[in-house]
Amino acid sequence: MTDLPPFLVALPLVASVVVLFAGLARSETGWPIATLAGLAQLGLAATLAYRVFTAGPISYVVGGYEAFYGIELVIDGLSASVVVLIAAVSLGVLAYARTAGPRGNPFYATYLLLVGGLTGVAVTGDVFNMYVFIEISGLTAYALVASGDTGRSAVAALKYLIVGTVGASLYLLGVGYAYIGTGTLNMADLSAMLAEVGYQSTLVQTAFAFIAIGLFIKTAVFPLHTWQPEAYAGSPDSVSGFISALVSTTFAYALIRISLSVFTPDFFAAVDLAQTLLIVGAVVSIVAGSLLAVSQTEIKRMLAYSSVSQFGLVLAGLAVLNQTAMIGATVHLLGHAVMKGGLFLAAGVIATATGAREVHEYEGLSERMPYAAGVFAVLAFSMVGVPPTVGFVGKWYIAVGAVEAQLWPLAAIILASTLLTLAYFARLVERMYFREPAAADDHVEGESAEPQPDAVVADGGRPSLGMYAAVLVAAALAVTLGAAVVPFAELLEPTLDLLLS
Repeated sequence: MTDLPPFLVALPLVASVVVLFAGLARSETGWPIATLAGLAQLGLAATLAYRVFTAGPISYVVGGYEAFYGIELVIDGLSASVVVLIAAVSLGVLAYARTAGPRGNPFYATYLLLVGGLTGVAVTGDVFNMYVFIEISGLTAYALVASGDTGRSAVAALKYLIVGTVGASLYLLGVGYAYIGTGTLNMADLSAMLAEVGYQSTLVQTAFAFIAIGLFIKTAVFPLHTWQPEAYAGSPDSVSGFISALVSTTFAYALIRISLSVFTPDFFAAVDLAQTLLIVGAVVSIVAGSLLAVSQTEIKRMLAYSSVSQFGLVLAGLAVLNQTAMIGATVHLLGHAVMKGGLFLAAGVIATATGAREVHEYEGLSERMPYAAGVFAVLAFSMVGVPPTVGFVGKWYIAVGAVEAQLWPLAAIILASTLLTLAYFARLVERMYFREPAAADDHVEGESAEPQPDAVVADGGRPSLGMYAAVLVAAALAVTLGAAVVPFAELLEPTLDLLLS
């Protein structure tokens, strides 16, 4: 037993308030306070993850009030992995944002609130408390998207707000149905009492439908993805990298947690339509997301539609409902955060130095910015699933799990997703490495026409060391994490055995 779990959530929330008040005295205090809070949370998350993987799950009852009235925080292998991811990525994006912006204490206060909300979603053991943290995460994400200095950011945030509110409302409606049938909101109690009510009950099935569809919207499962492309493309580069890496990732985790901890695999075995809903959502997202990504001309919109496809793969791993596929879904969930967050940040580095934000503007990029182009290419190939990257390993486990379950059409779609992903990333790599740069882009007025790799500034900015460090670390992790999957899977097996039993 440990008292550390509540500090995971409280630390960023308290730091957010400190940043806000510190800004009244001095306007440049936000970044160092946020960074110190991020370092502390990463250390705390790593400590708790070590305890979970060595000694088993941790449960903490807030205020000492036991279920069903009390609020419980639960950290197992799955939630510990997500918490470490949230802490690590949020700290990495802070290094990027110091130069890239947005700046100001209100931004960093909102940033920390979002970190606290996402952490709360990951560790709560109460379905209503999860709704509270989903709302905290949603409202702060809307504000961060709107932090850009263009009207496009405001429009994107408004669209995100409207659609996201619908998703949260549907989730809450589903929780209400579950509460009516059971009288409890604790996940462990709900799991037992929903089984007593009966999985064939219309009330239980309706509760699942509303919760699943609400989280589909939050995760951006096709065709409920409409908020995502503009939110990612219209927000500042730092915000795009942050929310693309963590927001939908955490909500996808919430879907996995509710499906396995509350409704359990027995529900899906008894209600074929529920598993069919997950499979159809996965297949449509994989195919439609890829086809829409191919048709985009703006880099950030292309990456946004790519996320629709990639979360389809995670949904496929959940739909298969065996340990192999769930290992793949978890690995791909975590790996996608690193890869996609890195791609958005790399696109920001390139845009800062060259102004390039369209696909055609990447022509000859390897001559102008060889390091940035190399990092982007490594992350892109990892997303495609080139061995031995983490992108390959995650897809492989999901595909093997589908084969073990004899879901042959789903397995074929998962394998085909590699070619679909290659379709939109290959054209970028081809432009970067096999085309000459446009004459107007070869030099900045008043400078030599000779290319000056990774130093040419076309729109008044110069990428900082922190910006480069963030994308280089992401690329390195995308390559090296693939080798860590086998020991990670061994650590995760006890949690998955419990969730899938």
